[in-house]
Amino acid sequence: MMTQRGAVGSVVLTAVALTAGAGVTGATPASAKAAAVSHGKVTDNLYMSLGDFEDATSGENPKVKAMIDRSDIGGVQVVVPWKALEGKKGEYKWSRLDAALKYLQDRHKKLFVQVQDRFFDVAMKDANVPQYVKDEGGVAPTVDENPDNPTTHGAMAAQWNKDVRADFQAMLKAMAEKFDGKLAGVNLPETAVDVDTKKDQTKYTSKSYIDAEIDNMRYGKKVFTKTQFIQYINFLPDDDDHKRMKEMFDLARDKKIGIGGPDTLPDREYQMENSYKFLHAYKDALPLVAMAVQEPDINAKDPKTGKPYTRERFTDFAHDYLGARHMFWTTEADWLQKPAA
Repeated sequence: MMTQRGAVGSVVLTAVALTAGAGVTGATPASAKAAAVSHGKVTDNLYMSLGDFEDATSGENPKVKAMIDRSDIGGVQVVVPWKALEGKKGEYKWSRLDAALKYLQDRHKKLFVQVQDRFFDVAMKDANVPQYVKDEGGVAPTVDENPDNPTTHGAMAAQWNKDVRADFQAMLKAMAEKFDGKLAGVNLPETAVDVDTKKDQTKYTSKSYIDAEIDNMRYGKKVFTKTQFIQYINFLPDDDDHKRMKEMFDLARDKKIGIGGPDTLPDREYQMENSYKFLHAYKDALPLVAMAVQEPDINAKDPKTGKPYTRERFTDFAHDYLGARHMFWTTEADWLQKPAA
């Protein structure tokens, strides 16, 4: 599999053996275990790193601060690396999230947190995970190869290592003890990954990786009982028959886990043949669907028009086809450059 990554969490598949227009094989969500969910109006939120949020709210970036304060913005999703939440093993740091939460609560807005454990286009030594995780060999190399852009390398926490996953889940538990019911949502990042198996020393396999993602889904829902827990799903390695993706969506339906994605790309072939078809099929059985619109998305061409997507196209597709009720927008979106209506 070859992938093309843009901003943090943004992935566009560039080479997958799929048949366009195929049916949603095995993606029927009908089940008495989950009641249908009524989808209301989409709430627009902003998407940014925790550092960018702090720059904005401190006054260093007044343009973005003004966006956060807009009357038509419901909240902010901040991307927070694991390292920002934990220093030494078991020593958790909540002051930055406390400050972000207070700022938004004072303005009657909501805070969503994406806990980031994978990083694109960084050296292994710069992976934003606690130092002890690196010291214990808990980081795996990733690679992004595609014919249109230079090959880039990144790194991610080796969640398939049970000790790494136990440490990550301990952090999630501590976070839930502090913030459950105060945050609007907590999500884990996209599932698309290409571990560089030629350099990897963590004993990665696609099966163990997906098993770990599913285990973290279960655990996140277990500890966040009031705040909506969300898993971003876009692509899975070595899952051409989509059996593992169906397994994840079935789990989300049964355990009332929200599902989202790092990119909104209406009618794009590879997305339509992967997570989008599942989102469409399961949208009435999930407690929440939340979709991001990142900078690469707003520059992408709509296959129906050959022109960049419009705000209306993003929103209509996310709501009507995918069932989204929250959208997280890059601050580069053109409509955010204009005053609120």
